[in-house]
Amino acid sequence: MKRREFLRRVGWGAAGAALGGCASLTHSGGERRKPNFVFILVDDLGWTDLGFMGSGYYETPLVDRLAREGMVFTNAYANAPNCAPTRACLLSGQYTPRHGIYTVNRSARGKSRNRRLIPVENRKILDTDVTTIAEALRPAGYKSAAIGKWHLGRDPETGPLGQGFDVNVGGNQAGHPKSYFSPYKNRNLEDGPEGESLTERLTDEALGFIDQNRENPFFLYLAHFAVHTPIEAREEVAARYAAKEGVGGHDNPKYAAMIESVDRSVGRIVEKIDALGLAEETMIVFFSDNGPHGAISSAAPLRGSKGMLYEGGIREPMVVRWPGRVRAGSTCHTPVIGIDFYPTMLALAGAAVPEDHHLDGESLLPLINETGSLGRDAIFWHFPAYLEAYRGMKTPWRTTPAGVVRRGDWKLIEFFEDGRVELYNLADDLGETNDLAAARPQKTEELKDLLHEWQRDVNAPVPAVPNPDFGKEKK
Repeated sequence: MKRREFLRRVGWGAAGAALGGCASLTHSGGERRKPNFVFILVDDLGWTDLGFMGSGYYETPLVDRLAREGMVFTNAYANAPNCAPTRACLLSGQYTPRHGIYTVNRSARGKSRNRRLIPVENRKILDTDVTTIAEALRPAGYKSAAIGKWHLGRDPETGPLGQGFDVNVGGNQAGHPKSYFSPYKNRNLEDGPEGESLTERLTDEALGFIDQNRENPFFLYLAHFAVHTPIEAREEVAARYAAKEGVGGHDNPKYAAMIESVDRSVGRIVEKIDALGLAEETMIVFFSDNGPHGAISSAAPLRGSKGMLYEGGIREPMVVRWPGRVRAGSTCHTPVIGIDFYPTMLALAGAAVPEDHHLDGESLLPLINETGSLGRDAIFWHFPAYLEAYRGMKTPWRTTPAGVVRRGDWKLIEFFEDGRVELYNLADDLGETNDLAAARPQKTEELKDLLHEWQRDVNAPVPAVPNPDFGKEKK
């Protein structure tokens, strides 16, 4: 897909950003049983790592078909630029300050002498007091399966089975697999025949769950480990990509082969749903948890990659497919974020919001039904932690502690170390190359005030204690 056609497809070009919402749809009548939910979460898949999102190197015909049969969201965001907090927000429907999972492992990453501040302490386990989507759907008659990456707890109480899921395949505290081929060395996944593909195996398990629960409403959370490191793929598939010319920062044959394995998985899931006659009763969501690994792929034209709060680190490919309810070939430019899936599923399932559980997201039904817009004014990020640079980067950090707000076309980033702010108009500057903070002081103050008001509202801890090691010479 040529760059101009790609920008037009995702809503940028001569007509501007067109972020106001989606057109109308008359959907089919008649009573239906409670819908099934199939949520496919890919790990580290970038915004442009798919054919329908502009890649001229990676081949994803089956996800591209999913996009043609559903609605593409061009302004879909993860709640964080890395794995664990995104998953905690998805499953809780809450912004990061409410559950305290801000990053992966320690918040004090990198070298201490480069950190100006003592970062906020990070939790690594989703507290069992947090009511997950699966727990909220259970009273409405749903069976739920977590298949693949969990990354929010390792023991029976904090793993999927202790958080409302009826089935757990492969999920524990691990953030990446030891191997993408059997033997997996995963205590929550029995090894298959030597050389069996992990992505294919997780898909097999997901298909089995669908088969077993076809008569009742179900929630399938298929969280692939792919395309996270280690970058491993079948040699014959990678060889085919090695013969291709790279384009737009997409040129890694093994990574391309891993994306292809996810593509085949999506195709098999859709084929099973359709073969069982469940298409009109099943909402399929395709999403990613953060941007691509910057040393492996590129999110261009977006700035940044995994671990950054620029668009390349947090804006994700997203498709919703639901024949009869979601118009095929439709596109939505309204900004949405990971915490929105929880209230959306509850609304569709007719399930109650759990008592004493605050939801920060907003139901996406007006968008997927194309009947209206969302009611909120802005979306937010809170990342009071450090992430060290990739090897070869000129600075020591991918990000330092920061907060972010997006309101309409405007996005402001505030860096907590020194209070510095950056302001971008995403309608005019998709790549965040033109910082307007000095040129637009009134807009800058307006968004800073909005961000600070939100931080107070959610009790977001902002690091302010100086680090005594900062600036010290290496011994």
